Amino acid sequence: MTSTAPRTERRSGGPDGTGRSLAALFAPKGIAVVGASRTAGKLGSALARSLRGFAERGGHLALVNGRDDGMFPSVHAAAEAGPVDLAMVCVQAAACAGVVAEAAEAGARAAVVCSGGFAEAGGPGTGHQEELAAVVAGTGIRLLGPNTSGFLAPHVGVTASFVPGVARVRPGRVAVVAASGGVNHALSFLLTEAGHGISLAVGLGNAVDVSAPDVLDHLAADPETGAVALHVESVADGPRLVAAVRRLSARRPVVALAVGRHDIGAFAASHTGALATSWRTTRAALAQAGAVLVDDERELVDAVGALSVTRARPARDPGVGVVTAQAGPGLLLLDDLRGRGARVPELTPATRHTLATLLPPLTYQRNPVDTGRPGPELGRVFHAVASDPEVDVVAGYALHEPDAVDLVAAAREGRVDGVPVVLGLGGTGADAVQGRRDLLAAGIAVAADPRGVAAGTGALLADARVRARRTGPVVPRQVPTGVTGAHDEDLAKGLLERLGIRTAPRRACGSRAEARAALAGLGGPVAVKILDAAVLHKTEIGGVHLGVADAVALEEALDRLDAVGAVRYLVERMAPSGVDLVLGARRDPVFGPIVLLGLGGTTAEALADVAIRLAPLAADEAAEMPGELAGRALLDRWRGGPALDAGELGRIASALGDLLVANPGLAEMEINPLRLTATGLVALDAVVVPTEASDAQPDQ
Repeated sequence: MTSTAPRTERRSGGPDGTGRSLAALFAPKGIAVVGASRTAGKLGSALARSLRGFAERGGHLALVNGRDDGMFPSVHAAAEAGPVDLAMVCVQAAACAGVVAEAAEAGARAAVVCSGGFAEAGGPGTGHQEELAAVVAGTGIRLLGPNTSGFLAPHVGVTASFVPGVARVRPGRVAVVAASGGVNHALSFLLTEAGHGISLAVGLGNAVDVSAPDVLDHLAADPETGAVALHVESVADGPRLVAAVRRLSARRPVVALAVGRHDIGAFAASHTGALATSWRTTRAALAQAGAVLVDDERELVDAVGALSVTRARPARDPGVGVVTAQAGPGLLLLDDLRGRGARVPELTPATRHTLATLLPPLTYQRNPVDTGRPGPELGRVFHAVASDPEVDVVAGYALHEPDAVDLVAAAREGRVDGVPVVLGLGGTGADAVQGRRDLLAAGIAVAADPRGVAAGTGALLADARVRARRTGPVVPRQVPTGVTGAHDEDLAKGLLERLGIRTAPRRACGSRAEARAALAGLGGPVAVKILDAAVLHKTEIGGVHLGVADAVALEEALDRLDAVGAVRYLVERMAPSGVDLVLGARRDPVFGPIVLLGLGGTTAEALADVAIRLAPLAADEAAEMPGELAGRALLDRWRGGPALDAGELGRIASALGDLLVANPGLAEMEINPLRLTATGLVALDAVVVPTEASDAQPDQ
């Protein structure tokens, strides 16, 4: 099966001259299906059917099967009949590398390997995947997969997928980049049901060559894409992914769903042959790069759908105006928005005065605004709320009641420049579905239920915050360099002091006599600890004794420390009471240096109540970390306690990250606890862990 399209010369590649462009993959002039079949149910047969539309649009579609006299015997033969930019490979895993090599030799610049049986299967499959990687390295061909169900590019008529139903996915503004081919299709179908079209939808599979950063960079220059849905299972190169998301999100919104909140490591590894990535670190990295985070696939659809239609103006703390035609759904919407941390401000007296002229007196008009039942005044209600100076996004909900109000007309009448509307239209049947499509066509973000409205609104708010806070590259401050080797607590705290981090007065003691002198000099009460760089968790071995106030208590403490092997001691003045935090910096194996903040020492680990950032990070960005903690209320004068100076915390966290970035000899540094007191933050314990290659004496 061939077209009469003229043969074209093979181009040299992307605009940067590297030949690594994805144009041949996602916008081919000609496609060869290798392993095509006339037997229904086989991959090659399904692919051939899916690609008929490409041939009908004038593309060269060649079916290749050396055992079928009615098909081309090889990719070379197919290329003689017309251009072959892309080879769709549907043969057994062991034969794929040879087929891809032949395709490259015949002039193809891209290939999709749909077959399974590679690293995800283990055993010989790992070798088959290595052979594919070698072909890519040797020829420069771009390879999607293996172990993928393909991709959809509706704007150019390419449905390179064997999954039934793909032809019903229409062109649109949403791109999908999914680790899994199955998730790629699931999201595409959900978006289609929600009334959205697709610009590009890609399932990466095992990602031997083409990975998420490649596709994200491709989409940054795609004029058909308005917003991108990113699905992440594992990350091979964290810094590269972060850089790609940062570049793309500066031009168009990215909504990310990271898998792995719970223990799925073994299944994830069997899925693509890759290890699951730390869920919290991945989410933190994506958010820091500018992505909007969601928790499930339905929320992803509502969020990316809204952002593909409209965006709110940049604002650090945007406000939402809520308008509901039915009070019950309005309560659900308000509750969900509050749970997302959305600011729902009380409307100004001027706005409330306008609303009072439009609505019955018993309706609630402060925000949310309850109209009682939709009527002809709904458009003016929308306009009044959107015009309020505290409102940046309007979230609305109404049941489908065409006899009561024309929602499309009301939404148009209610428009205020720069203030988008996310409108929920409840109802079933063709009329309700058409109503949602009409709203989308009018540029109004749409959902079918209150939760969807909240998800779409939350995405617009998050996107507005990201754009308001976007800054240039972080320039690390001057910090000590050449720091290597093991550090005991005294040396570690000395390093903190060089960063400007406050510690309690202390004395390092090499004998009991020096410990007695330290107690006399510091005055009681004091903490007495084992001083040994090899002991990282002193409390677990009985290496810490608190509240030592006199000579008798000191001798008892020293006896106990000697019993656990102490040779040296640290005597330190007790700090005042307060709220304990843990602040650390470490080298993540995927993303590199990160900074972590939590409440309550080991409690933070047990409750997983932590905030994470990539380092280096600016002090003002680090200052936002406490606001992400579930226990953040404890840091704001809880029951008469101290109040956190977020600026001070930001400076300390930023400095710790800069120290790790500047010193490859350090693997980790932790302050635990970092105590919030009435006079500020003070480091009560500190641990420095060198890299394995740096176990010499520390730089002092």
